[in-house]
Amino acid sequence: MATEVIMPTLGLAQETGKVLRWLKAEGESVAKGEPLLEVETDKVTVEVEAPAEGILGGLRAGEGDDVPVGQAVAFVLAPGESAPEPAAVSAAPRATEAEPAEASAEPKAGPKPRRRLASPKARRLAREHGIELDSVTGSGPHGSVLAADLEGANGDGAATLEAGPVWQRMAERVARSWQTVPHFFLLREVDAGGLQAWRETARRRPGCEALTHSDLLIRICAAALREHPRVNATWRDGSVVAQDEINVGLAVATDEALVVPVIHGADTLDLPALAARRAQLVEAARAGRLAPADVQGGTFTVSNLGMYGVDAFLAVVNAPQAAILAVGRIADRVVAADGAPAVRPVMTLSLSLDHRVVDGARGAQFLDTLAALVEEPAGLVE
Repeated sequence: MATEVIMPTLGLAQETGKVLRWLKAEGESVAKGEPLLEVETDKVTVEVEAPAEGILGGLRAGEGDDVPVGQAVAFVLAPGESAPEPAAVSAAPRATEAEPAEASAEPKAGPKPRRRLASPKARRLAREHGIELDSVTGSGPHGSVLAADLEGANGDGAATLEAGPVWQRMAERVARSWQTVPHFFLLREVDAGGLQAWRETARRRPGCEALTHSDLLIRICAAALREHPRVNATWRDGSVVAQDEINVGLAVATDEALVVPVIHGADTLDLPALAARRAQLVEAARAGRLAPADVQGGTFTVSNLGMYGVDAFLAVVNAPQAAILAVGRIADRVVAADGAPAVRPVMTLSLSLDHRVVDGARGAQFLDTLAALVEEPAGLVE
């Protein structure tokens, strides 16, 4: 009996997956668990494995096609078996100029015009932008309109910039967080001399040659979160809920959009292990090969724009997390030291918090701990 190869569901909000590349050709023999194709969702690229042993056949999607989740893209067949025919779709007559879709004063007998096939997300986007679905060429099964088909279409005829599924998902999450999370912000300038010295010393250790300031900041944040577990909590169903683990996400810029891979158990890793894991995740993010587990379970986020020459910025909380740390560049500035002017390397830390979870005093105490560990990281130096 033919076994379906299904477009997998890899996220709660996922509606479709894009077929990036077939790894097996139609008619080839496959073993159970062998990779068949690569699929791209709004966050990650994954390989879909063969659900059974047999012969790959009945391919229903080509490379570049967007397919609704749960739909068969191919079949694994027994020798001599044929793939089932696609299910027939009833096609009621469409409205024409002679027979408009709108109901007239006198009701007519006969079949109603068929509603244009479209995904729920595509319908919502069409409503928001004033786009007639009938004017869009659908790339989904049986000509259905998918969200990606609306890229470049606009109700007023103006061209829009390309925004892929990863960017769309990021935009939706940021907008939802900004609209629903009561943000407040705390800023503090810190002397980064101790952080620089720690990095120079640590880079002489095996496995730490490529250690970055972000690695040290993740380590510092993990230690501070252990001391201030309230900042590691989340708001859920009207209550503050504690998190069992300290999983620190790092905002990474990619060609597609901003993604946040997560270093799980960041407080339990030594510097070489933390640096190696961070390097693996950044490489996977920029190559578009993050696994679903790599972007799930974060409890706190670090966003560092210092490498772009940014002095300071305010970040949007990565809900359902309660806080995000924004880090600017390290720059020499004249500061007061022992009553006299001195040139010191200074860095600005900006903390964005969910006021439902953390109040001003608790947030200030957490930021004070962060600042102390940046300036005097002796307790963390291995």
